[in-house]
Amino acid sequence: MRLREILIISCSLTPIEGFRFVSAHQAEYPIATMCRLLGVSPSGYYAWVKRQPSPRAEADTALTVEILVAHSASHGTYGAPRVHAELAAKGIRVGRKRVARLMSQAGLRGASRRRFVTTTVKGDGRQAPDLVDRNFAAQAPDRLWVADITYIPTWSGFLYLAVVLDAFSRRIVGWSMATTLATQLVLDALNMALATRQPAGVIHHSDQGSQYTSIEFGRRCREAGVRPSMGSVGDAYDNAMCESFFATLECELLCRRRFQAQAAARNVVFEFIEGFYNTRRRHSSIGYLSPVDYERQYRKAAPIPTHTSLPSCSRPSRASPSGGPDVGAALDRRCARQPHRRAGRDERMAPPGAEPKNGWKQEDKMRPNRLS
Repeated sequence: MRLREILIISCSLTPIEGFRFVSAHQAEYPIATMCRLLGVSPSGYYAWVKRQPSPRAEADTALTVEILVAHSASHGTYGAPRVHAELAAKGIRVGRKRVARLMSQAGLRGASRRRFVTTTVKGDGRQAPDLVDRNFAAQAPDRLWVADITYIPTWSGFLYLAVVLDAFSRRIVGWSMATTLATQLVLDALNMALATRQPAGVIHHSDQGSQYTSIEFGRRCREAGVRPSMGSVGDAYDNAMCESFFATLECELLCRRRFQAQAAARNVVFEFIEGFYNTRRRHSSIGYLSPVDYERQYRKAAPIPTHTSLPSCSRPSRASPSGGPDVGAALDRRCARQPHRRAGRDERMAPPGAEPKNGWKQEDKMRPNRLS
């Protein structure tokens, strides 16, 4: 580093930062020269060198180690809010702004998001009615499932992932991966969810992709007693909860990894869903608990009875998609607080004056038995 560069950066350094700079470069330049250029006194520098760290500085050093452990355990995806929740779970009482400051000093940051490609292809099949109408609150597990398909880019082509997510706990109860967008992809995900959860009268909400409107999928839903529900075409708000999971998957895993083989992508996605997302990842919408811990806490408080009647949850007005229920978990991330403003994966703002929802289609004139 040249003396001219030292003079340039001297305008933005505090005295303590200047002392640290002098200590780091004392083998390259005279201490007195650097102190003069940085605007600090040599006596102040020598006093700083001999001074013992304050209790606050020692506490910050120990806390930074805990922050590094929590950030590393999340595969480098946690930001300050979730790191703060992780420390609180360990019994470490500290402010969130202090965590953010120490993370910034350590060069740590959470994951960011990337754009996506469309995987929804409207089929010719008759779509099911919309039984959810953007109200994704559920008062118990296995009342409402949301499903969708996303893609995983690899050097050998796209690998497609279909998931089934429980709206109560955000838990992925069924998933499947394949190299084509065939109906069997969503059937495998549904069958996995049915085998692991064994629901009674659950609502399965999805978009109007050809996989979900196919005859095979509709037949499987009737056999299992699943009530299909579908949002409107090309509207991410109608399936915002599943879009929120895909945004998490993409910003915390896919945009940080590159896969040469599809087999490697399968293994990594499996580890993310079953080894991290369901069991360990903290969700802000459920009190910074993991989906497994949230369901366990629910069962301890109130054992789940056998549901013999249709599930029920309040349904907001079609003109007011932001109206939230009084009970139940809300959407994850910011779309929980303002679902009428943000979409799912890339959180793009809805245009001003945009119609909140598509109108009723001709085949929807027969009013279905909706959630009450």
